[in-house]
Amino acid sequence: MKFIKYLLTGILFGIILTKGEVISWYRIQEMFLFDSFHMYGVIGSAVVMGAIMIFIIKNKELKSIKGTKITIGDKERGFARYIIGGIIFGLGWSMTGACPGPIYVLIGNGFSVFIVVLLSALFGTFTYGLLKDKLPH
Repeated sequence: MKFIKYLLTGILFGIILTKGEVISWYRIQEMFLFDSFHMYGVIGSAVVMGAIMIFIIKNKELKSIKGTKITIGDKERGFARYIIGGIIFGLGWSMTGACPGPIYVLIGNGFSVFIVVLLSALFGTFTYGLLKDKLPH
């Protein structure tokens, strides 16, 4: 019962993604074909909002729900890892028509074929965990 607020937040987020057509394969295809600004606007808004929130968290020294200070470490440097990772991520996104976030929303909307996408994403994450130390920095 104590996790009901997280469940309700997830349901609300799913409704917003659905109504905003962020889970639409056609919208994603339009983005990759440069036919529409819709998804670029959504992604751009999220990046700007994320940057603002990181700025606030760092400057106001905000604390977590548990009262501990939130610290955000610097990213590791390394050009190759971001290029390779971006290519793999982009290929998966364009082949499935789904970014990892909306996979759960798509399954919740009844697109059960995305269970395969979810399992593939989990397998990819597991594989990355195994190979992380062997990948280029």
